[in-house]
Amino acid sequence: MTKFDKGIGRRGVLKGMAATAGLSTLGMPSIVRAQSAGTAVVGTWGGDYARLLNKNIEQPFLIDKGWEVLQDQAGDPERRAKMMAERRLPTGTTDVQGLNGPNMYQVFELGLTQEIDYSKIPNAENLIPSMKYKYGVGHIYSAMVPVYNPDIIPEDEAPTSYADVFNPKWGDKLGIIDIQYQYTIVAAALAAGGGVTDFEAGKELLMKVREAGARIYPTNEAFAQGMKAEEIGIGIMWKARVVQWQNAGIPVKAAWPSEGALSYVSGFVVPKNAPHPEGAWAYLNAMLEPAAQENFAIDMGYNPTVTNAEVAPDLNERIGFKPEEIEQLNSMDFGAMLDADVELKNWWDREFKA
Repeated sequence: MTKFDKGIGRRGVLKGMAATAGLSTLGMPSIVRAQSAGTAVVGTWGGDYARLLNKNIEQPFLIDKGWEVLQDQAGDPERRAKMMAERRLPTGTTDVQGLNGPNMYQVFELGLTQEIDYSKIPNAENLIPSMKYKYGVGHIYSAMVPVYNPDIIPEDEAPTSYADVFNPKWGDKLGIIDIQYQYTIVAAALAAGGGVTDFEAGKELLMKVREAGARIYPTNEAFAQGMKAEEIGIGIMWKARVVQWQNAGIPVKAAWPSEGALSYVSGFVVPKNAPHPEGAWAYLNAMLEPAAQENFAIDMGYNPTVTNAEVAPDLNERIGFKPEEIEQLNSMDFGAMLDADVELKNWWDREFKA
């Protein structure tokens, strides 16, 4: 377990989120769609994910049925800070918020979101049990795996573990993604022979590769461009992203880490003061429609979280996992990450990136 006291950790997170609350505005999004049979305001990342939410969920299952759907696009930290700023308002500005697993847990523990009422989500009967949380609903999932450019990394040196990736010998050929700091620290902890809460071991190893010249990229997209331009040749990334990059012609391959890959879940939570709770439940239900899940697998390379979605065998070969790999998946300790997150982010920004 983490050495950080739970109370101190949660207070630190509260202070950290409050400090960034000024980055977000409290105004409602202005995009209005269709004649309304109800409203759902969706907090989400922008880019491809927002576009595919509209294409695969909102348009076919909500807007075409008379729902008004509005996207409130912003980064993950800014949206969580906004939720914190709105926490004492009787009515907030969003009905659902898209977050990763640790942050779904975080906002629930901070009292910002409500427990999911699965009786109001009929399609949840097909939800994979491990994607059914009291604090959120899993939308898509993948796993963090070693990735490499075979034009830079010889096949006889191709990584088969996180330890192979976080090897100082790569120097500036190793790329690290800034926004993935939580998963990168935990993957490095596993590479160092520790568990998912051995943050200090992960930090020590990361400092070694940084001192050896490892490059830091701000986003997943920037990392991909670095791989394409042959600035770097090795790193870690979601297996689903590798499929997207391969489809875009980027020379990249994925490998399974011998330590067991870190699982990744992206899902949605419901703020306690959601202005249109009926819209929240409708959105979560539409998200779990088999066709919506199948199309996300095709378009984005992530695995469905419902058992009645059908993925073509050739696609499943690229995005899915073997039974023995599923057994070996490592889950983040969300509670430990919540307690340690402020300290870890400060270390990342002030020491690791310095």
